[in-house]
Amino acid sequence: MTTPQSSTPQRAHTLRLLLGDQLNPEHSWFATQDDGVVYVLMEVRQETDYVLHHAQKILAIFAAMRDLALHLREAGHRVRYVAIDDASNRQSIPDNLAALMAHYGAYTLQYQHPDEWRLDEQLRTWGEQQAFTVHAVSSEHFYTTRTEMAEVFKGRKQWLMEHFYRRMRQRHSVLIDEAGEPEGGQWNYDHDNRKPWPGTPTLPPDARPKHDHSALWVTIQAAGVQSFGNPQAHALRWPLNRAEALAWLDHFITTTLPDFGAYEDAMSTKSARLFHSLLSFALNTKMLRPHEVVQRAQAAYHAGAAPLPAVEGFIRQILGWREYVRGIYWAHMPGYDVRNALRHHTPLPEWFWTGQTRMRCMQYAVGQSLEHAYAHHIQRLMVIGNFALLAGLDPAAVHRWYLGVYIDAFEWVEVPNTVGMSQFADGGLLATKPYVSSAAYIERMSDYCSGCHYDKKRKVGERACPYNALYWDFFARNEGTLGNNFRLGMVYRQLQKMQGPQLDALREHAASLRKRLDEL
Repeated sequence: MTTPQSSTPQRAHTLRLLLGDQLNPEHSWFATQDDGVVYVLMEVRQETDYVLHHAQKILAIFAAMRDLALHLREAGHRVRYVAIDDASNRQSIPDNLAALMAHYGAYTLQYQHPDEWRLDEQLRTWGEQQAFTVHAVSSEHFYTTRTEMAEVFKGRKQWLMEHFYRRMRQRHSVLIDEAGEPEGGQWNYDHDNRKPWPGTPTLPPDARPKHDHSALWVTIQAAGVQSFGNPQAHALRWPLNRAEALAWLDHFITTTLPDFGAYEDAMSTKSARLFHSLLSFALNTKMLRPHEVVQRAQAAYHAGAAPLPAVEGFIRQILGWREYVRGIYWAHMPGYDVRNALRHHTPLPEWFWTGQTRMRCMQYAVGQSLEHAYAHHIQRLMVIGNFALLAGLDPAAVHRWYLGVYIDAFEWVEVPNTVGMSQFADGGLLATKPYVSSAAYIERMSDYCSGCHYDKKRKVGERACPYNALYWDFFARNEGTLGNNFRLGMVYRQLQKMQGPQLDALREHAASLRKRLDEL
């Protein structure tokens, strides 16, 4: 945002704000070119600093914003780009907007509905105080409106995704046959999608281009922006624009989707990605539309290029889960992000920021997150989130870490996944039971346990896997809250059989572990 010159600037009647996760060059705003409209993009400390972010997240968003600004200019649109180091950058979205509205003599400000409550509230309340007209429009991205799911589940104690997902499949005719029934006769093929990866089939190549953002990284650091994780500034793999995102979508559909389903829950030290799509950053910044991703996957099934369990599992993540968690978020904010139904308050261990722990599963899952700003959903849920819940970590602190570390994490999608699904901090609104396990699940779905300092079979003792004692202690500590949960009957029957010295030893060991988390 350069300092205004002494000469009168070319006036504009309207400014249109584009946020860092609103990078869709095909939005209807851009269908016509108007010299009286200025598109505004800005890099501000307000957005880099509200939580501590991974370096790659800041780099990739800034680089993609700059690429969109260039694209819009080449298409004939007027663009004002406020760089992080511009002398007149006030580092606040409202403050920059106020200055720019005065600078251009504009009388209308338009913005697309933000997907995070804090930004939506900030722009709404600020806009109401202005003398000029402020108007919000749709981002034209999602299948559903913000309030649609709240209307679907009105009056229900639990908001089950499966009910919502089937409704979405029927409404949008996705994987529905001519008789109106689900393709293959089943709605859900999850039972086919839980295989560990034995080393075959061969992993698909990573065909994403490498971008050198070294100069931008120097600028970000010089501006004083704090971050963590490996920036990989000289060879960043995340897409800059819609064209790159579409190319990667095509690569995924043709090379990877066929094996996605079977191994979507698998984990391996040999691959950070396995058969996952890595499309979430492009989707969540709106370079890609969920509709086109779902359509491409469905077309692959109809063409015989990918099996139904793989396609259904992939589509469920987008048409079902992604829209579902957004509905949860908007129905329960503000306040959902600070829920703490189990009253957990333990700070994060230091190794969440370094990956330096003797637990091999956490070493790989956290280390991978720090290295690549990415981990797939089972690593997030059943390794990192599992440990956090069993150890009683503060869910708000866990939320802030997830929001900062993952390149695809924006609050609307991250908060329900962390606070609800992972940490059960909403008391069961989203999940019917806590998603926790002992070492057995991790050993079954990964190669993490092999060569670990800790023994997956031991429950107590210095070499015992921490998950084992923490698992039973978690249910013992929370029996008053969870004891009547219909999905946990077997767990509590087993716990009852362990009453006495066996359970006492487990709980004593768990208490010791929770006192020295930094040392694990």
